[in-house]
Amino acid sequence: MSPSIHRFREALELDGGQVLPSFDLAYETYGNLSPSRDNVIVACHALSGDAHAGGATTGGAASAVDGLGAGQRGLAGVGWWDGMIGPGKAFDTDRYQVICINVLGSCRGSTGPRSIDPRTGRRYDTDFPIVTVGDMVRAQKRLIDALGIRGIAATSGGSLGGMQALEWAVRYPDFVRSCIPIASTARLSPMGLAWSSIGRNAIMADPRWRGGRYPDDDPPDAGLAVARMVGHVTYLSSISIAEKFGRRLQNRSDYSYSFDADFEVESYLRYQGDKFVKRFDANSYLYLSRALSYFDLAAQWGKGSLSAAMARAPASFLVLSFSSDWLYPPADSLALAEAIREAGGSVESRVIDSNYGHDAFLVEEGRQTALIRDFLERQDA
Repeated sequence: MSPSIHRFREALELDGGQVLPSFDLAYETYGNLSPSRDNVIVACHALSGDAHAGGATTGGAASAVDGLGAGQRGLAGVGWWDGMIGPGKAFDTDRYQVICINVLGSCRGSTGPRSIDPRTGRRYDTDFPIVTVGDMVRAQKRLIDALGIRGIAATSGGSLGGMQALEWAVRYPDFVRSCIPIASTARLSPMGLAWSSIGRNAIMADPRWRGGRYPDDDPPDAGLAVARMVGHVTYLSSISIAEKFGRRLQNRSDYSYSFDADFEVESYLRYQGDKFVKRFDANSYLYLSRALSYFDLAAQWGKGSLSAAMARAPASFLVLSFSSDWLYPPADSLALAEAIREAGGSVESRVIDSNYGHDAFLVEEGRQTALIRDFLERQDA
């Protein structure tokens, strides 16, 4: 399967006050619509993800996946959440139609900074407007409407995907029946803001960034690779890094007494950075990283109160987090669940014990499946 592209020729007003005169969205669907056209699950991807969430691509092209999930899956072309989407899986395509939509600002088929500005005939680059999670979801809603979908059984995703899932539930309360945010948060913590800022500054400090106006054949690969290395560490946990690498040397019996990659963990991070720059765009990383940092449900919808924001959403919630995730810690998910309870909403919250850190939402598919399947069955009862 390969993504479809839906082209919108009407303008989209953005939260920052600017306007996209037109835009494209890449998407894939799995399973069939019910006669009532309301059995849809929206699977939302993380920062460097794409619309290819399940199955295999027709061209064998590798899917965009964050962290350990990519390395452990090891199958080119397999969707980033393939273990969760399909017949009998957590998101059972015998019962639901699953749709995954590539976000605005990305470089994986939807309109972003590498797209052509129809007003100038030139690439947007950093003239592309800042987009928010709210903008992404409003664009997705236009696609959902264009496809004739009349209701959403559930929204779900991890990390940035969980933020989109929550935005869906709060922004369109009469349209979304349930929401399953995983390893996510109602707003990025100050520590998360700091790591995000380091990644952006690594890109912008690369001389080849050129203010965002770099040619295709000379992008700021060094800065983007460092940003990916920093980001990748935040997806792991100290336990998983220690278990996977320890202090083992990389093909050496002693130190090189140089600045080469002596340790396995150093070599691994360089490999992750080098691999990432072959499939992702530096400007898109900047834009999506900024969207992460701006997301704040309480400020956007509750005048500073998260419970007031969640009172807008009548959906039932299953909030999942992982014990070793220090980027989106369980405390954030528990605070979200408590805000839903304070608002009188229906919520179940589970902290899954895992050593995989933030990447557990891609790795611990089996342990999530039973929880999600049981939750969705209760919603359909």
